[in-house]
Amino acid sequence: MRHAGPDDLVDEHNRWGMGRRRLIFPAIFLVYLLETASGVNKHSHGAWAVVGYGLLVIFSACYLSSLPALWTGNDRRFWFLYFALIGLTGAELVLAHEDAFVMCIYIAIVGIASGERWGLPAAGVLTLFALFLPPAIGSWHADFDASNAASLALVSLAMWAFFGIIRTNHALDDARAQVATLAAEGERNRIARDLHDLLGHSLTTITVKANLARRLADHNPARAAVEIAEVEELARRSLADVRAAVSNYRVVTLTNELATAQEVLRATGIDARVLTPTDVVDPELQELFGWVVREGTTNVVRHARASHCTITLGARSVEIRDDGLGTSAGVTGNGITGLRERVAAVGGTVEAGTVDGGWRIAVEVP
Repeated sequence: MRHAGPDDLVDEHNRWGMGRRRLIFPAIFLVYLLETASGVNKHSHGAWAVVGYGLLVIFSACYLSSLPALWTGNDRRFWFLYFALIGLTGAELVLAHEDAFVMCIYIAIVGIASGERWGLPAAGVLTLFALFLPPAIGSWHADFDASNAASLALVSLAMWAFFGIIRTNHALDDARAQVATLAAEGERNRIARDLHDLLGHSLTTITVKANLARRLADHNPARAAVEIAEVEELARRSLADVRAAVSNYRVVTLTNELATAQEVLRATGIDARVLTPTDVVDPELQELFGWVVREGTTNVVRHARASHCTITLGARSVEIRDDGLGTSAGVTGNGITGLRERVAAVGGTVEAGTVDGGWRIAVEVP
């Protein structure tokens, strides 16, 4: 058995303090039971008066205990206390007569606070009892008095509205928490997608250029040094891109991605051709098509083993096609998945797969 530590004692003290503060207003509200006490004084004497006052004390304790039972979701304890309140009220009717109907207000409040559908109808039944029962009992000699019934009805409606607002606020808090969770999840997905696209392309380019520099090192050191310098610059730029992606400041341009794609493809011995100028593309799709070019050419370099690659641009479409092996290696990976998410966000479609002995990726935004 684990012994309670200092932190547990502090938490218990905080919960107890918060619970006591939440009971301050309900305890002050018990002052209206003085009317029932007055009824006991008027209609009962001697030992029966003492019993009547004792019942009020027990009733007050049950009422204040029923509220924490609601807050903690202790249904068994709540129902026991709820029926105890009804039984105590019934007993008090014998001793305080019509003045005991003030106690019904507290029963109605507890029922409505439970949030169950029966809470308000039950308060309506109590109101009818308070209205018609006193004059129906001849020994009480009570006149028809709507004051208790009116008080019960008004308080019940007010509490129904009050607790409805509380439940709405709780629902809003839950909704805000859910929105915050979804936003955080969306941000994690965005960062993961951007990092994959950025690092996948950049590391592929660095690998290609480093390999080219290694091959040139023996017979063309000057050219190898140029390639190594470009690798260093690309690594620096990739680091800046990663930082920008994490900060959500990363901006991809179609022109830059086309230039980089042609350079990387030619470094691997692939003849790269852009068949249309970039200015035919709608400005709102320039960044998206930049991501398409980045992912498409990365897959060509990694998987295609192609000799030729063509990039065709349209106002709202882009196609990348090669004459390589036509494998499906890049069709279902994280890169294509992330690209589909980007395109789907603007209502577009992605087609990726083998065609005519090569590999093709096409994006169209209607």
